[in-house]
Amino acid sequence: MRHGKKVNHLGRKTAHRKAMLSNMACSLIQHKRINTTIAKAKALRGFVEPLLTKSKSDSTHSRRTVFSYLQNKEVVTELFREVAPKIATRNGGYTRIIRTGYRLGDNAEMCMIELVDFNEIYSNTTDKKTTRRSRRGGAKKEVEATEAVVETPEATETESNEETSSEETSTEEN
Repeated sequence: MRHGKKVNHLGRKTAHRKAMLSNMACSLIQHKRINTTIAKAKALRGFVEPLLTKSKSDSTHSRRTVFSYLQNKEVVTELFREVAPKIATRNGGYTRIIRTGYRLGDNAEMCMIELVDFNEIYSNTTDKKTTRRSRRGGAKKEVEATEAVVETPEATETESNEETSSEETSTEEN
């Protein structure tokens, strides 16, 4: 029974587990997403999210604290230079776990864990055209309305060109 046991030991001794989580956190920060099992991903999420929160304040103390967990100078530099500015406005939930099925060899449930702000598919920064659709054929009306908006500036330009050309011809006649 696991009453009150909050840490998943993952079948490893303490030193092995800490080293594995440190290596996985370095890979996650470096590559922005990794594939692993569900149990390891959940343990990694609990390990890496406090480090990401700590990286928001770029001070010597926070750098040394994060380095004591990760033990990789290049990864700490990348975390504080590239990752921290992107997650600065987020109040938590820096990682996302997406289940990908079962492993062929031992049928372990696999997943992909990734940093939320580094996924181009789900990010809101892409320029998407937002359209509102109604049940009464509103999409066709919107297309016609956008075409009319596009035609209107051209029509005003051609009208102004015609007015200037008619003024030029009238001045030439006088």
